[in-house]
Amino acid sequence: MTAPYKTRFKVAKRVSLISYAIRDVIEFAKNLERKGRKITYLNIGDPVKFDFDTPEHIKQAMFDAIKAGENWYSPSEGLLELREAICRKEKRVNKIDIIPENVVVTTGVSEAIFMVMAAIINQGDEILVPGPTYPPYTAYARFFGGKPVAYKTIEEKGWKLDIEDMRSKISKKTRGIVLINPNNPCGAIYDRNSVKKVVDLAAENNLLLLADEIYDQIVYEERFESTAHIAKDFPVVGLNGFSKAYLATGWRLGYFYFSDSEGQLETLKEGIKKETRIRLCTNTPVQRAGIAALSGPQGHIFKMVRKLRERRDYVWGRLNEIEGISCTKPKGAFYVFPSIRDIGLRWKTDLEFVLDVLEKTGILLVHGSGFCDTYGVGHFRSTFLPSIEVLENALDMFERFMNNVS
Repeated sequence: MTAPYKTRFKVAKRVSLISYAIRDVIEFAKNLERKGRKITYLNIGDPVKFDFDTPEHIKQAMFDAIKAGENWYSPSEGLLELREAICRKEKRVNKIDIIPENVVVTTGVSEAIFMVMAAIINQGDEILVPGPTYPPYTAYARFFGGKPVAYKTIEEKGWKLDIEDMRSKISKKTRGIVLINPNNPCGAIYDRNSVKKVVDLAAENNLLLLADEIYDQIVYEERFESTAHIAKDFPVVGLNGFSKAYLATGWRLGYFYFSDSEGQLETLKEGIKKETRIRLCTNTPVQRAGIAALSGPQGHIFKMVRKLRERRDYVWGRLNEIEGISCTKPKGAFYVFPSIRDIGLRWKTDLEFVLDVLEKTGILLVHGSGFCDTYGVGHFRSTFLPSIEVLENALDMFERFMNNVS
């Protein structure tokens, strides 16, 4: 071999399109940690990193499965017993009637998003996503050659849907509409009337409706109603998982289902099932734990929501007392998405703001433009998962930071 050796391949352009703001900012924090700085991580929505823990009966189910030798490949679409448990959960929690044949188990909701986007996006296709939105929807749409188009949500009205803006964004290239309800990063819950209007809009334009509802059981004052329940016979692809309500973030277990009484999504379903075969299967012992999670005691969810409501109220109240910050009250999930007054003045961008906060206080937030470069600009996202004591310390530092720069 002659030196220097040069490979003949080129890295695919699609890789350069990938970004994930929630984790991309971690590198900046790690650089400070290597210099001995203490970092308060408020960027990732991982309750198990704080004072929440996976319930014991769920842990035990995975231990038992491993000890019993259930370490083999499971069916590509998921264990039948888990898919049956998912159907029962969706009926109990969300009043949806689905059958196991219309459920696919995935390695977290992220894989579900990947598979759906791979199945529906061709080069140049468009998909409507909420502005702001959970970043994998935009990243995967671009990865497969599509174009995510953000529709407006109205901050002054609690980040409610702007149906007319959504309607104006539909084109001949539009293939589907994404609803994230309760919303990440804003914490909005969309009311029944708004969701029904989105269903009607999708029906009028023959569009696929994707409903991400992983925070369906983490809600505070307002009532949550599932899109598939509201849609009735109109087909919906629902996405959900175990990371949040069942405190199993690192276990990577999710699912999606086809609410499709008329069989309109059969071709899509078969295409996605082919994708599941390529990746063989989801972790088998974790699926056993998923059965226990859905079929066993549910009391931890009430206790978790009660703690989170207290923390939400504290963070929301404190933020709105800080000069230069305003925050809409989240109704679900466990994030705040405040507006920063001086973007464009004191800081050129919201990323510059987040990095300045990190440098001066050691608090890691996520820049709002990482969730949407139109409707997320000038904001940041923070979790309110830590204890009140941790949150109080962080907000004290943040308030001093804001007072020093105002």
